[in-house]
Amino acid sequence: MVKTNLTVISNFIFLGFTHYPKVEITIIVLCSLMYLVTLLGNIVLISVTILDSHLHTPMYFFLSNLSFLDIWYTSSALAPMLANFVSGKNTISFSGCATQMYVSLAMGSTECVLLSMMAYDRYVAICNPLRYPIVMNKRVCVQIAAGSWVAGCLTSLVETVSVLHQSLCGKNIIDHFTCEILAVLKLVCVDTSTVQLIMLVISVLLLPVPMLLICISYAFILSNILRITSVDGRSKAFSTCAAHLTVVVLFYGTALSMYLKPSAIDSQELDKFMALVYAGLTPMLNPIIYSLRNKEVKAAVRKLLIRDSLCALLIHSNK
Repeated sequence: MVKTNLTVISNFIFLGFTHYPKVEITIIVLCSLMYLVTLLGNIVLISVTILDSHLHTPMYFFLSNLSFLDIWYTSSALAPMLANFVSGKNTISFSGCATQMYVSLAMGSTECVLLSMMAYDRYVAICNPLRYPIVMNKRVCVQIAAGSWVAGCLTSLVETVSVLHQSLCGKNIIDHFTCEILAVLKLVCVDTSTVQLIMLVISVLLLPVPMLLICISYAFILSNILRITSVDGRSKAFSTCAAHLTVVVLFYGTALSMYLKPSAIDSQELDKFMALVYAGLTPMLNPIIYSLRNKEVKAAVRKLLIRDSLCALLIHSNK
C-alpha cells in the first residue's frame, strides 16, 4: 500500500451530491437561496446594530458577533460548493482545503461557545434585571466575545493541524461538498486514534457542555416566565424561548450526531445533509429568530429606511 503525506497532495476532488443526480440541482438551488438569505439577513442586522444607538446593548453586541461569524461560516462551506457547481470543477487545492477546514471549524466552534454565552446574557437580563448593567458591562461583554473567538480559533487550529499531519494512501477524493474534517480523516491510512481522541475531547467541550449551559439558563428563564401574570406576555415569552431553543437544537443536535457518534457507524451521505443544516440552515435562521422578529430591530430598520428615503428625496430635489 502506497502511503503519501497529506502535504504532497496538490488538490482534492469533491464528490458532493453526485450520488443524487436527480436532486442535485434542487439542492444547489436551495443552498443558493439559503446563502443569499443568510448574507442579506446578517448584513442587515450588523448594519442596523451599528447605525442605531438604541441597539448598542450587550444582547445586540453578541448578535452582531454571531451574524459576523455566520457570514464567514456559511461562506466557507456553501460559497465554494456553489462556485464549483457553476464552473463545473469539483476540485480544491491543498492550501484551499486547509483554509476551508480551518475557517469552518473556527466559525462553528466559536458559535458553540458564543451561543452559550448569549443564553447566559439572557438569563442575567431576565432573572436578575437590576444587576444586569453591572454584571454585563461593556468590558465583560468584550471579554466574553473575545474569549469565544479565541477558544474557537485555537481548538480549530489544533484539530486542523492534527489531521493535516497524517498520511494518505494516495487518495484525494473527498466524499463531501466541503473539506469537512471527518471526510478528510477517512482518507488517512495510518492509525488515527490520537487524532480521534483530540477531536473527542474538543467535541465534548464545545458541544454537550455549552448545550447543557444553555439548557440550564433557559430552565431558569422559563421558571421566571411562569411568574408573569399577563397571559399575552407569558405566551410571547414562551414563543421567543421556543424559537431560540429550536435553533439551538438544530445546530447542536446535528453537530452532536456527527462528531460524537460511534466510530462504527458510517453515515457519510447523511452527514452531508446534516452539514447543510448546521452550516447553511441555522446561519440563515439565526438573524430571523434572534433579531428580525424583534420589535426593536423592526423599528430600527423602518427608521433607517425612512431616513434613507428622505435623504434620497432631498438629494433629488436639490438637483
